[in-house]
Amino acid sequence: MKNLKSVIVGLFTMAFLLSPATSALADKAEISPAVANGIGLVALVAIAAFSGSGVQGVHVAGIQKEAWVDYIIKRFWKDNAFLKTWFSDVKSVLAGRVVHIPTPGAKPTTVKNRSTFPATAVRRTDTDITYTLDEYSTDPTHIHNLDKIELSYDKMDDEYGEHVAAVNETSADDLLIKVCGTVASNMIAYTTGADIEASAPSATGNRKAVTTKDFSKMQKKFNKLNVPKSERYALLSSDMYQQLVDSLSETQSRDFSRAVDETKGIVGELYGFKIIERSSVAVATVTTNAIKALGAVGAAADNEVALFYHKNGLAFAMGEVKVFDNTDDPTYYGDVMSTALRSGGRVKNTNSVALLIQAAGS
Repeated sequence: MKNLKSVIVGLFTMAFLLSPATSALADKAEISPAVANGIGLVALVAIAAFSGSGVQGVHVAGIQKEAWVDYIIKRFWKDNAFLKTWFSDVKSVLAGRVVHIPTPGAKPTTVKNRSTFPATAVRRTDTDITYTLDEYSTDPTHIHNLDKIELSYDKMDDEYGEHVAAVNETSADDLLIKVCGTVASNMIAYTTGADIEASAPSATGNRKAVTTKDFSKMQKKFNKLNVPKSERYALLSSDMYQQLVDSLSETQSRDFSRAVDETKGIVGELYGFKIIERSSVAVATVTTNAIKALGAVGAAADNEVALFYHKNGLAFAMGEVKVFDNTDDPTYYGDVMSTALRSGGRVKNTNSVALLIQAAGS
């Protein structure tokens, strides 16, 4: 990096020193010295730009931001691998901020052996699915020196991983809360296992544990609704996941691990559901099963929630990812940067998404 900068600086120096010779050659070529020097300067600038670097003390726009945007996107999918199991609405994102999906109206009615004429013409009414992507931003980060732009992904992850992970976790938490909050009441079931200690934040008392029987009931519910048998998933909190594992028989435990897929965060499979573990999913109130908002104060009677879905039941979209920077800030002796990303999602098919909520223990 430093050697390359030195070479480019040397080229500019040579251009300056050789300007008299350039002028002499210009006379013989019958072009003006200004034009000759201009051609030489453009060539040198092109060399600098093509090299992807810059002269010492000068920034080439975009390099630093591109590196950080790439890092943020990779880290987002690393932290939220479960979103790879959702349908993607990314092709319908407009201007990086809004999802707009034109949806055709009802199919025309088919009549067997039509005997009444003329047939009644019905105008199809199309609708639009539109939702705004929420913005999540990080507090500014101080980058101590310009060499950070050349860091590898692993080094960036080591230096600023926790910083970016925070906004990734918050955006995913918020998305899950919104999705769980729109699940239809007929798609809610309750745990049926033995009494275990309450696991939701601030919750007290006992709750019924998750068992294999609960998964069997969910399978039956999805089968009755003709949900495709492939691409079914269950997202469980760490506590609910451990309860399930504890209830597995020896045979089930052996078969359970055959579906492990680290790229999607899948830790096992049971009754047709590929299981994904996450530190938390959502929390519901005891009276109305209302899903508690992001950052809401916990209550003693709160219950944890597990999310069951088919791939085409939920949709996710990431919009624009931006990096803001203040280069060579004299008060920081380096750069200051902050980031923002837009993301969101929706329940795409209400009959393909269900919740398993902890039931009160004795």
